Amino acid sequence: MIRMHVTVHGFVQAVGFRYSARIEAHRLGISGWIRNRSDGAVEAEIEGEPAAISAMLGWLDDGPPGAEVTSISTSDLPPTGERGFRVTG
Repeated sequence: MIRMHVTVHGFVQAVGFRYSARIEAHRLGISGWIRNRSDGAVEAEIEGEPAAISAMLGWLDDGPPGAEVTSISTSDLPPTGERGFRVTG
């Protein structure tokens, strides 16, 4: 298991990004959380198997229809064993 902190920049709020990400995370077996930031970005922590994390990062780099992702930044975190994926803030 690996865990990553991800920040997604662009037109990513008010387009269903967080809720679409939750659906994709459940599909991939990813745990963690996602939230809007006050600067207009979306921030997430994702945890799962390396192949699932790679697939989720690919999805986050595109986002749902209507989103315009300009960049994502990532950093590694220690896994926590968290279960489930939730939308916060």
